Amino acid sequence: MVQCLGLLPTAHAETYTPGQAFPQDFDRFAESFLTDYCIDCHGETDPEGDLSLEGLGAVDEINASTWRSVWAQVTIQQMPPPDMTQPEVVHRLQFSDGIVSELSRVMRDKGGFHAHLDPDKGNFVDHELIFGSLPDGIQLEPTSSPARIWRVTPQEHITRLNELINTEPDFDPEKPGLRTHGDVVPTNHGGELKLYFGTDRIIQWQGGTVAYATSVKSVPAVLSSARNHGLENYPDFYTVNSAEATQIMGVASDILRYMAEGPLSIAQPYQITDDPKSIADKMKGDLRGLPTSLVYSTEVVRPLTPVYDLMSQDGVTDQGLRNAVDYLFEALTFRPPEPNESDAYVEIVKQSIEKIGKRDGVVLGLSSIFLDRDALFRPELANEGTPDSYGRVMLQDWELGMAVNHALRYIRPDEQLRSAVTQGRMRTRADVKREVERILADDSIRKPRILRFFRDYFDYDLAGYICKDLKALAETGASNRGQAHYNAMFDAAASTDRLIELILQQDQDVLKQLLTTDKVVATPTDRVYFGSKRTPEEIAASVAAEKKVLAAAAKKAAAELEAWKLANPGKEPPETKKKRSTVNHNVDQAHLAGPEIFARVSRRSFGRGSMKPERMLTTAPEGQRMGILTHPSWLVSHSDAMDNHAIRRGRWIHERLLGGGIPDVPITVDAMLPDEPKSTLRERMRVTREDYCWTCHQKMDPLGLPFEMYNHAGLYREIEQGKPVDTSGEIIDSGDPALDGKVTNAIDLIQRLAQSERVEQVFVRHAFRFWMGRNETLNDAPVLQEAHRAYRDSGGSMNALLVSLLTSDAFLYRTPSRPVVAEASSDD
Repeated sequence: MVQCLGLLPTAHAETYTPGQAFPQDFDRFAESFLTDYCIDCHGETDPEGDLSLEGLGAVDEINASTWRSVWAQVTIQQMPPPDMTQPEVVHRLQFSDGIVSELSRVMRDKGGFHAHLDPDKGNFVDHELIFGSLPDGIQLEPTSSPARIWRVTPQEHITRLNELINTEPDFDPEKPGLRTHGDVVPTNHGGELKLYFGTDRIIQWQGGTVAYATSVKSVPAVLSSARNHGLENYPDFYTVNSAEATQIMGVASDILRYMAEGPLSIAQPYQITDDPKSIADKMKGDLRGLPTSLVYSTEVVRPLTPVYDLMSQDGVTDQGLRNAVDYLFEALTFRPPEPNESDAYVEIVKQSIEKIGKRDGVVLGLSSIFLDRDALFRPELANEGTPDSYGRVMLQDWELGMAVNHALRYIRPDEQLRSAVTQGRMRTRADVKREVERILADDSIRKPRILRFFRDYFDYDLAGYICKDLKALAETGASNRGQAHYNAMFDAAASTDRLIELILQQDQDVLKQLLTTDKVVATPTDRVYFGSKRTPEEIAASVAAEKKVLAAAAKKAAAELEAWKLANPGKEPPETKKKRSTVNHNVDQAHLAGPEIFARVSRRSFGRGSMKPERMLTTAPEGQRMGILTHPSWLVSHSDAMDNHAIRRGRWIHERLLGGGIPDVPITVDAMLPDEPKSTLRERMRVTREDYCWTCHQKMDPLGLPFEMYNHAGLYREIEQGKPVDTSGEIIDSGDPALDGKVTNAIDLIQRLAQSERVEQVFVRHAFRFWMGRNETLNDAPVLQEAHRAYRDSGGSMNALLVSLLTSDAFLYRTPSRPVVAEASSDD
């Protein structure tokens, strides 16, 4: 008989430790649970939701989807319904853990069961149990995280490679916000994450923006990301496949040659000159888009490393070879090689040189380091150290130092952290606290991982990737010409980045400020996006006003022309161009003005078409905007091609601010709204109020519909389809009765949420997931309570929250993976 390790006998004298494996007959326990709490509604005759649990049977690969649905509904306490008898907390936990254990066992060789590990399911752990008191019968054990290895993220990987060939400027306190050494490589104005070769040396090119873009050598991010919404910092999400490994070898070759030769590796010698006129004879013809259309200065700006020294010398010395190997190994893995690792790579390069010569052999041999495990993965295996009585081992030395470094930034540890590791001063909680506080206090040490958390948490950086229908976009009042809208959205993401950095710099009431600030970092284009869509009457008035102005101007021009003719008899009058309207009658543009500020944008990569760093710090229109959730970057990120996405917006608030859980949509549900072009979105969403849908949609729709005060380009509006916009909504069953109730619009909703302690706690839960790389469990309750206490007592300091999380047992300790289930024989 199958034995489950997730359950205990239910006698009150026993205690239950969540996640700890103890054998019990799950089939018998589950049958009893289903009979007591589920079969009445989900029996054989007329079952609720067309789901019959009669004769469900033991968990197997055939009924796994049904058991997964049962797990979700029971875990988030959606079943049994509130008006039915409820199981005891311990029994509910046992049943939920038992299903996870059985599904993991049954599906182990069939793709596995991972739903409970997804960050979207993190809220399935009861919020009241985490931050409240535990009932009798539950006993927690000291927490830890599993031993694991993390694959580096696309941003981290391309930033490491960028450090090899580009010299970034040091932090300038006079111009905070400009791109700096240590910042992540940002996307270009087209939203691409790319590494560019030699752009800092290009002084002339033939052709326009597109020609320049196609002539510059670049490589895209090779490593892929598995998600496009939500937290991405989970080690189990990523692998490196053979295609990516092959690409990395190709990229390695290009980088190594550029490290050795600079632009000569990608250009003809004549293209490197400080006087472009001197090679005019070489630049004849149509070279647009060709590598030969570029002119590079003679100044060396790339880092000159031992790889350059090795390739510039005649012959090969053992020391020169080892210097290059050791330098490249640490640049890519962030730690010095062990002697055996250094020896192995030196031998690989030597063998390559013997077979194909020095130049190609060095490149081929050193390329192998780019595929070293630690160049692509970061281990947290905790092989060193003595386990405590719970089997936990504290990270130490390089594993601990790298964990701290990875938590905050993308480049190799600075000299102080490196020295702390090599001198044996990264082995205690106090050591970690010392280094974390030092790094957080130093603005010159860039910490883009913190900003990455807010991008993942708010999902405001997706707007430029939402493909818009041209007609629908034009109707919003935004420009639908070319790439104008998409460029504006990538600009908007960089502007929101900068606003978050400003709030983090103040480091007080961080979440509340992000939700309620009236500050805006903006470009001139944002005057449209932060403006308001005019009503038909206002549009007509604007058109009439412009006609009046144009008529007056035409009358004046005619009078001036007659005067000119009288003064110049017999002469041909100068040609005059008819003025075209440049007024956007559809939009009452926002008045945005303020001091200059800078945003971190990519290197010059598309000539004059590059994203500009200059911004203004200004104030959003009063009464129309409040905080990031009303910025176009967030609103458009949570829209679709034709309209707003009230369900997605509502789900975001339900999960990210209220800590609620939503089960997956059953495959039998056709999740489509009716195609009714003349109806408002609220009217089309009437289908979600059907009984089968409303159980879940009541938790999302009333939270998303208040944002109908903005259209799907993010502009404020008061009219939709010729009708006044209905912005009413409601918070239902939030878990905090003080929050529940009707709201008039998005600003009313945000103000209420921003005051909530529960919202603050849910924010802490998401920070925990990001920095621990896993979902919280009940055993993490003390860590989460302490982290929230640190945040609250410090007046809402993100730094205080980070220090608490990064010095917690969940961050410091690792435990070898436990078997999920055990097979046992029984005579029963």
